[in-house]
Amino acid sequence: MSMIGAWLASDTPSTYRQAVAGRFWRGTLGLRHQPMILTGTSIVLVFAVIAIAAPLIAPYSPTAQDLALNLRPPSAAHWLGTDELGRDILARLIWGARITLGIVALVSVITAPIGLILGCAAGYAGGWIEAALMRVTDVFLALPRLILALAFVAASGPGIENAVLAIAIVAWPPYARVARAETLALKHAEFIEAARLAGASPLRIVLRHILPLCLPSVIVRMSLDMAGVILTAAGLGFLGLGAQPPSPEWGAMIASGRQYMVDQWWVAAMPGIAIAAVSLAFNLLGDGMRDWLDPKQK
Repeated sequence: MSMIGAWLASDTPSTYRQAVAGRFWRGTLGLRHQPMILTGTSIVLVFAVIAIAAPLIAPYSPTAQDLALNLRPPSAAHWLGTDELGRDILARLIWGARITLGIVALVSVITAPIGLILGCAAGYAGGWIEAALMRVTDVFLALPRLILALAFVAASGPGIENAVLAIAIVAWPPYARVARAETLALKHAEFIEAARLAGASPLRIVLRHILPLCLPSVIVRMSLDMAGVILTAAGLGFLGLGAQPPSPEWGAMIASGRQYMVDQWWVAAMPGIAIAAVSLAFNLLGDGMRDWLDPKQK
């Protein structure tokens, strides 16, 4: 929001700034009429609170083992049952929310700015710079994200840090594409031409005028992409390339419980439900934000 505030205070024509600012605040007040945004945000906030308060609300330690209580069904003592090592599944899900949401946050912080900057630079510069950046983007988009992430993690070694870097490396191209398309639509606008005639440098034009206007589309893309990040992280964990045992990562929990799915279904089903719920929440949030920020829906 500081970037948007700086842009509003810049030398962009005042009438244009006022129009955009007014539309932004009218849309903000209209959020109460966006049930998908409210539902998705509510679910995400619930999981975020659970992750933050994990030490306070988890009934047991996520790594404490008790083989005498292994594979117990849901009961009053263990609401979601226990796994093959007697660990409480509810406690592991609560602590696992920290890992999953932490991965999503880190990947978003890394990928969105990289894609936004590269896309805006490519769209505004044009020529060989745009061609080179977009061909690199095409290479990453041509291959499945999970396969590329697997290749990077296999080369760098398993672990949550390497998993975050691998997902970030393969997740930035869509943001660059969106930012480039927005930049191409804005670079010949009248207020951009006015700033250019006033002596503004290309860097200032990109950072102070174009980049803030690309933020809504990138934010929508980011919210829609978070579900894919969760599934990719869970896939890496399922294959043993993400967070390593005894970390309560949801994908790894499904992997350890898949051999008990017939008789002890809760071992794999509970983390699967958690992944589905968070992914659904981010999809609802992204779909709602897309409709909210789409001028054709106004």
